[in-house]
Amino acid sequence: MLLAAGRGERMRPLTDTCPKPLLPVRGQALMQWHLAAMARAGLTRVVINTAWLGHQMSQRFENVFVLQRNLDKREQLSKTMRLQIDYSHEGRDFGGALETAGGICRALPQLCPQSEAPGGDLFWVVAGDVFTPRFDFPAAALRRFVAGTALAHLWLVPNPAHNLRGDFGLDSATGLALNLLTDDPRARSTYSTIGLYRAALFEPPWCDIPAGNPQGIKAALAPLLRAAMDQGRVTAELYDGPWTDVGTPQRLAELNC
Repeated sequence: MLLAAGRGERMRPLTDTCPKPLLPVRGQALMQWHLAAMARAGLTRVVINTAWLGHQMSQRFENVFVLQRNLDKREQLSKTMRLQIDYSHEGRDFGGALETAGGICRALPQLCPQSEAPGGDLFWVVAGDVFTPRFDFPAAALRRFVAGTALAHLWLVPNPAHNLRGDFGLDSATGLALNLLTDDPRARSTYSTIGLYRAALFEPPWCDIPAGNPQGIKAALAPLLRAAMDQGRVTAELYDGPWTDVGTPQRLAELNC
């Protein structure tokens, strides 16, 4: 799932006429970097949630993203990779974004149409407004997640200047993500907004929103993650590749220098 429903208030006036995930970064739409990485990784379907100016995203990408990848430049060999795109139009259906957990619950029937099948209850989540040009949706991480019992596996990054306190801790010995109290001296890292999830995290006892979120309930993701961390059900790892939360016009300009 690619999260793309936010208003992008801090990016105004740029986002007054363009949704943040469509802002250009190094020659292409910010969200297109994720779509290309998903296609290269062999993923075949993505659900994009929309709200503010969401019609622009569905008009831009429609229902299929096609990536042509050169395999051998000397012999001009290439491979075409296709990514099916489905949309969860929160703005159209409810008049605005449902926040992260609310949006995921809304999209669950699309994300997990065969949830009873092996692996059918697992999915990636990535925010459409972060720039991570080298993140490749690693298959090895997915295999480890499938074999384990964690409800979520998160990628954490070094704290940027706008989030120096960080979000979650990491126990390097066990790989568990930690919900650290404010006065806990252990280091925190920032959640990259990239993670693997099980549908069970969005069901009782963790979440009371019905699958499909028919009432359009708004709900944040962090409380669900923190509750699951307290029960040892969330794992994490550090990501040291380039990562930027494109949250202000200045950060966007710096990427495009």
